[in-house]
Amino acid sequence: MKKKILVTGGTGYIGSHTAVELINEGFDVTIIDNLYNSDKEVLDGIEKISGIKPALQIIDICDGEKLDGFFSRNKDIAAIIHFAAYKAVSESVSKPLDYYRNNLLSLINLLDSMKKYRIQNLVFSSSCTVYGQPENLPVNENAPLQPATSPYGNTKAVGEEIIRDTVFSDSNVRAIALRYFNPIGAHPSALIGELPRGVPENLVPYITQTAYGLRDELKVFGNDYDTPDGYCIRDYLHVVDLAKAHVIAVKRLVEDKNRSGYEIFNLGTGNGVSVLEAIKSFERVSGVKLRYKVVERRPGDIEKIWADPSLANSELGWKTLSTLDEAMKSAWDWENYIRRKSKTR
Repeated sequence: MKKKILVTGGTGYIGSHTAVELINEGFDVTIIDNLYNSDKEVLDGIEKISGIKPALQIIDICDGEKLDGFFSRNKDIAAIIHFAAYKAVSESVSKPLDYYRNNLLSLINLLDSMKKYRIQNLVFSSSCTVYGQPENLPVNENAPLQPATSPYGNTKAVGEEIIRDTVFSDSNVRAIALRYFNPIGAHPSALIGELPRGVPENLVPYITQTAYGLRDELKVFGNDYDTPDGYCIRDYLHVVDLAKAHVIAVKRLVEDKNRSGYEIFNLGTGNGVSVLEAIKSFERVSGVKLRYKVVERRPGDIEKIWADPSLANSELGWKTLSTLDEAMKSAWDWENYIRRKSKTR
């Protein structure tokens, strides 16, 4: 019998790609999402890729009563992957209370339900933002956590602490926190990808929308950083590689292969790429010359960060397979697909 995996925020960018990989690995996927920053049409793309449309429950998990009702009807869940959260760094600076309320209350409600309904296994969507600006690069899991530079980053750091304390207080709960670096790209089928509402907060959808003509120009936030070319440096990994790591983490928990009740892994390529290098990669694979303008630094952004992914490489047997150019090409294919699709409606 297939094991049922609950994916919160499963119609979102990373959640939808993870749903595909879970289905491909033989899991039964159920999604909870409030569709705040996503669309249920994503399920059609998941179905076209995998042959199966996962069940969707439209629930805001900040509503503890509705969440409890869901779990009372679904007592056969083997593990939860928790993506559902607000995620924009700069927006969190201007709306801190919204981020603390949504990201932390939803997690607390979920953990309450896990304890009540004796669901053991949780994979938590964390972030490299918990490191702040690391003193040493590449950064590994043993690095001291610096004060977060944004409320978003702080919700991830506090979320990890809440999970850790819950695991230590209840031996029936086990968890893996996956600290992502910067996911980009789309499924190679171009049937699912990143589709932000409004002006994109992340670099790559801003790039692709500018290239397509939806934006007049790309705004680059600062080129006066202490980096080789003056631009911010990040560790960009393909979203499909990231999704596959969640499947490995779920299997590790449900097959009792975890080494402790609470584990943490970095997910990145191990390579630092500047914003300018990312732009050049896109121009190379798309053949489109981008219009961009350097503007003031953005609140909450750090200067440079990239991962030491060696623990995930050795312990999980996971590593990134796609190149930066391949990720950029998939993002461009996705942008073209959704714009053609919107014109035919």
